Amino acid sequence: MFWVLLLLLAWVATGSACARLCLVAVRAAAVDEQAGRGHDLTLYEAAFLSGGPARVADLTLVSMARRRRLLLAHTGWVTVVDPGGRDDMERSVLGAIGPRGQSEIAPVRRTAATAEAVRRLADHLVAAGLAVPDGARTTVAGAVRQVRAAAAAVLALGAVALLLPGQDPGDRGLVALWFAFPLVLALSCLAIARIEVHPYTRWASPAGQRLLGGLSRHSSATGDDRTYLTAVAVRGVRAIGEPELRAAFAHRERPR
Repeated sequence: MFWVLLLLLAWVATGSACARLCLVAVRAAAVDEQAGRGHDLTLYEAAFLSGGPARVADLTLVSMARRRRLLLAHTGWVTVVDPGGRDDMERSVLGAIGPRGQSEIAPVRRTAATAEAVRRLADHLVAAGLAVPDGARTTVAGAVRQVRAAAAAVLALGAVALLLPGQDPGDRGLVALWFAFPLVLALSCLAIARIEVHPYTRWASPAGQRLLGGLSRHSSATGDDRTYLTAVAVRGVRAIGEPELRAAFAHRERPR
């Protein structure tokens, strides 16, 4: 009856793994239920949820260029026209350009993306449940991996139990049946998690993704400057229509 001990180990591994996955899924659903209610995304928030800090820097550069406060040359250089920043993001970009008032776009983009203003924006979105915290996706993924490992452990323990000496052929069928129960439980949890547990993007939580979808639908109904900047916030610099402005960003990843 040594196989009974192996069966207990299989149940312990499967039960703990499935319980953890269920708890993680319930917490994620509870946060998603309350997040985003009554929240109207700003363009900076939409840019962060769509593409992270780098997208915020790109949006700020494009916005200032359209207002003739920066000159973005097709050679990949940015020149300050109006040195007065209207918000923290613009002041971060101007500070990244430096006192000479001219710089390559690539270092400006990198520096602005790591500015304190962007970090505060990220913290605000995480607190509102719209952005993915650093450990959220790893927690869900870790729980799923634990269930997969439990399923593999059940198979291994079941194989060991079937190979134990001194068992009748009829007993082996009974042993296989008992080990099938925890295996079915683990596989069922994995199947449910694949359907029910929300997919997390790199930056936006499920609530953030819903707000981004609503923002895109709302902005498509108008044709003003905000629509243009919304497209840049959601889709990135590939949404830029002007050839010269797009050429300026084509140099943004050029090695110094």
